Amino acid sequence: MVARLLVMPLLAGLVLLVGAPATAAQAAPGCSGRPAKTITFATGELRVYKSRTHACAVTIAKKPGKRRAMSVTLQPRGGRVVKDSGSFTRMAGPVTVNALNRCVRATGAVAGKSAATGWILC
Repeated sequence: MVARLLVMPLLAGLVLLVGAPATAAQAAPGCSGRPAKTITFATGELRVYKSRTHACAVTIAKKPGKRRAMSVTLQPRGGRVVKDSGSFTRMAGPVTVNALNRCVRATGAVAGKSAATGWILC
């Protein structure tokens, strides 16, 4: 009985320390940094994240489950395009580029519909 009284508050404190699991709206799997731009389009969402030195992008399908053509590209100004494309069920990416003091542009596509950011993070 005494052990149970001691364990319950410890478990409650552990839950407070660890916190609730992150949702997709908080951070995309594989991308670190803060959300910088989100563009919604007919079949999905393009999300761009920025840390101090890097930019990261993912494309997430609105209705995950069925395999379909998806892609995400990210390009720093003056640099090469980094791309992830293929047949995915939920998400294309993440793609990351070095973006210290550089603008970037991103594009994302799901099943033929797409979105682009133009130059951002300048």
